[in-house]
Amino acid sequence: MWVSIGDESAGRRRHLLMSVDGKEQTPSDRDDNAGGQQTPLNEPPRLRTDDNRAASRLELFYDLAYVLVIHQLAIAFTKDLTWHGAAVFAGLFTITWWSWVTMTLYANRFDTNDVIYRVLKLSATFAVAVMAASAGSVPSSGVVAFTIGYVATRVVLAVLYARAWVHIVDSRPTINLYFATTTFSALLWTTSLFTPGPITYGLWATGILIEALAPVAATRWGPDIPLHLDHLPERFGLFVILVLGESVSAIVLGMHDTHWALSSIVVAALGFTIAAAMWWMYFDIGGAEAKTLLQSDDDAHSSGRADSYIYGHLPLTLGAALLGVGVEQYVLHPVGELTSGGRWALCGGLALFVAGVCMVLAGSARTWRAVFPWPAVAIPAVVAVGFIDNALPFASAVFLAIGSTVAVVTGIVRRRQSAMRTTET
Repeated sequence: MWVSIGDESAGRRRHLLMSVDGKEQTPSDRDDNAGGQQTPLNEPPRLRTDDNRAASRLELFYDLAYVLVIHQLAIAFTKDLTWHGAAVFAGLFTITWWSWVTMTLYANRFDTNDVIYRVLKLSATFAVAVMAASAGSVPSSGVVAFTIGYVATRVVLAVLYARAWVHIVDSRPTINLYFATTTFSALLWTTSLFTPGPITYGLWATGILIEALAPVAATRWGPDIPLHLDHLPERFGLFVILVLGESVSAIVLGMHDTHWALSSIVVAALGFTIAAAMWWMYFDIGGAEAKTLLQSDDDAHSSGRADSYIYGHLPLTLGAALLGVGVEQYVLHPVGELTSGGRWALCGGLALFVAGVCMVLAGSARTWRAVFPWPAVAIPAVVAVGFIDNALPFASAVFLAIGSTVAVVTGIVRRRQSAMRTTET
């Protein structure tokens, strides 16, 4: 038995679900069958943006498949630390990220916890696993399998939107946009199975661009079907954590492969400092402030703030993934023999991450003044290191670690001063 009670907080109405024994529960607890409740066979989709909810266990399980894709892309990039390798890495990462985003946007509005939804979501998870298994061998032998895996995720998503269209009449104009772009993208990707290399990748890019228009079109010209502004930042934050985890993995592998050489251990500690600073910058400063701004705006979806928040995470997470590759290269080559590709994986990744934080924060604040001078000033400083450091990776690792720490401290002071000014007014 469940009792629904209302609680007004900061002008926003939230609902808490409480069991009869008085223990507070959330809808996500209920969705994951807390208390032994049976999973319904067929629970029609509905608009869930007013629910108090968190990421479900199914969503977390789904995310694990994407960790494998990113890991395989990183391994492939370490074998080809050239501009070509970087372009392949960035392109395939963007495809992988977009696959995750589109399914997350659907779940943000319409997910259920019935058997049908679970089977479809788990099917998509296996399709992502196929992408992971083939990602490391694109653009050679893995192209066909990677294409089939991605098309399968599009088919599952199209089925989910078709199911939502049947049951949620008021949301049909928005659903039509997502269904049409998803279906057309799937057709382009399927066609790419029968075309030569350059045309294949052109069809891939066109399909992704067409899908990327759907959220913007829904915001600008569709009816105002909002996003769940509590669930959305949590899901993106979890993805950022998973990608940053690649840096920790790279540090572990680097120390192991260098047989605990003292110089590598020191650089590993510096690399961990950089990764930890990026975590702090996102979750306690830039990303946290963007989340607050997003949730405080009742019109965040139609104003475009939500779109800026979403798209800003592409350079942010791409930078975090590159950071992991770069950290490993620095640990493996702390006092010489570091290639320019390894240097730019770290410096370029760090610059992209900060640029992504700037996009997320400025988009949420609706002004670029929110990121000047901090954290935007860090971008040219990091890029300068990439151009200067041609001899001693150890020195640049020290500089980047100290600079990252200073950036975090500056961000903490800045945010507290802003909070004090807000309190005084």
